[in-house]
Amino acid sequence: MLQIRKAIETDFDAIWTLFKTVIEPEDTYVFAADTSREDAFSYWFGAGVTSYVAEDQGQIVGMYKIVANQRDRGSHVANASFMVDPSCHGRGIGRAMGLHCLQEAKRLGYLAIQFNFVVSTNQAAIALWEKLGFSIVGTLPKAFHHKTLGYVDAYVMYRFLD
Repeated sequence: MLQIRKAIETDFDAIWTLFKTVIEPEDTYVFAADTSREDAFSYWFGAGVTSYVAEDQGQIVGMYKIVANQRDRGSHVANASFMVDPSCHGRGIGRAMGLHCLQEAKRLGYLAIQFNFVVSTNQAAIALWEKLGFSIVGTLPKAFHHKTLGYVDAYVMYRFLD
């Protein structure tokens, strides 16, 4: 049974392991494979960041974070980032976290969510976000340096919460 809960600092060892697994192929995230533990900790637990983990039978199999996309006058739009254990793909974990995130963002008072950088070759993520009501509102030409494909586009995806 999948449980999604707010992450706590003692979760970080498991988060760090999953983070390294997801970024190592250098094909979906801007992080280099040699990103430091300190940088990863700041990404998931830094100031203004609220992170959540998805647990299956006590094991962390996914995580997401939610932050204001911009400060001050743009703080009514959320930004989120998701990672799922590759060995668990296809089990609905990303969808469950996406739905949870939509509820949390609304509860936190956001009016919309914007993903600033969805790699165009990450078809599974794009399909999921579109199913959850997001639209591609912009293309950043050759903005991501994919480890095996070279420079590929990244998308900005957006969705209102009502």
